[in-house]
This record gives sequence, C-alpha cells and structure tokens, in this order.
Amino acid sequence: MGQRRICIGDVHGHYDTLMALLDFVAPNQDDRVYFLGDLIDRGPKSAEIIEFVRRSSYQSLMGNHEMMMLEAIAADGSVDEDTFVAWYHSGGSNTLQSYNHKIPYEHLLWLRDRPTHLDLGDIWLVHAGLDPDLPIDKQGADQFCWVRGEFHSIPQPYFSNKLVIVGHTITFTFPGVEPGQLAQGAGWLDIDTGVYHAKSGWLTAFDIDQREVFQVNSHTEQQRHFPLEAIAVTPFL
Repeated sequence: MGQRRICIGDVHGHYDTLMALLDFVAPNQDDRVYFLGDLIDRGPKSAEIIEFVRRSSYQSLMGNHEMMMLEAIAADGSVDEDTFVAWYHSGGSNTLQSYNHKIPYEHLLWLRDRPTHLDLGDIWLVHAGLDPDLPIDKQGADQFCWVRGEFHSIPQPYFSNKLVIVGHTITFTFPGVEPGQLAQGAGWLDIDTGVYHAKSGWLTAFDIDQREVFQVNSHTEQQRHFPLEAIAVTPFL
C-alpha cells in the first residue's frame, strides 16, 4: 500500500474518540491526514485536540467554529462582547472550560494560520463547501466555512475534475440519510457524521484513494469499517 490520504470530519472537542479513530485507521509517517475544520467546541477536550494537532504533521482547515472563536477573542486576549456571546452559546463554553478559561497565545496564532481550503489536485478539501454562483477567485472564508444548502443542491459538480470533500453539515440532517451514513451529491461528499450529537455520535475518517470509511462512536466506542459505496447515500434534495 502506498501513501494514503485520509480526511477526518468535524471532531468538535472529542479528543478520546479522535485518538481511538486514529488508532483504528493507523496512519503511518508517510500518510497524509487532513482535518476538515471544527476541531473545537461542543465536546470536552478542545484544548487537548489543538495541542495534539498543532504538534503533529497533520493538516487542519479553518472551520466556522474556529472562525467564531477567533472573531470573539483577539490574539492579545481582548474580547469582542457580541461575537463572544454568540460563540459561547454555540459550544464555545466547553472550549473555554477545556482551557480553564485562558487560551494560550500560541494556540490562537496557530488557529489564525489555518487555511480555508486545500487543493490536492483531484480533491478539493474545504470545511463547508462553495457558493455555486461565484467563481472560485471571488470566494473566501464566508463561503468556505459557512455555506450549506445552496452548495449541496447544485445539479452539476462545481469542478469538472475534482471531488469536493466537506464537513460542517451533519449528514443525517439531509432527507433520506441515516445517522452514521455519509452524504454525497453532484461532485461532493460530506463526512460530518455528528460526533457530538445524541442521535449519532459517529466520527468519520475517509481514506480517499482506497475509498474506505472508518468510524468510531463517541457514545458506545463501537468501531466499524466500510467501503465508501456501502455507506454513502445521495439525499432527497
């Protein structure tokens, strides 16, 4: 087996589940691991996740939860009250608790340096998706980290020669998709299976080239492994 490219959906502070998933996938030093953003918030161990990922060779994208935190807390520690309240009530309270209410300067700087997307040639990695009505050079973090339905409902792929892999929208929120299943459409694949959600609990890793899906459940610790074709569903959009 050659070098693997592995992408991981929204982790949302679930450090123990992430460690179990990485043990299950067992990437070696030559493999490339990509996180699709939203490492933080909702779960109990965001601080541990940030420290782990920033010290690893893995790459991580900017997600909307990282954006919210960075808009709320400046690198010097100053706080914007309005954005802070919005972030706090969107899972940021758990992140603050994991840091004992003092986020290190180096963690804030590292998060600010996260890219909004990665172009792997045949694959485009992004947290949320793209605006189908805008050319790629007119899009930025507001689209890449926040877009939802208008991207998923596109009738034709945005790129003619790239699969767009995303997180951000929990897959079972699509009509016809069950908890733990992946959602796919015209040129896109969504692997956010709702690790924090009571209805799901699955954290997903996708081996791009072998087309294999690995999952660990945050509630039951169950592990499972499927070919992509066995677990990816096209929603009724």
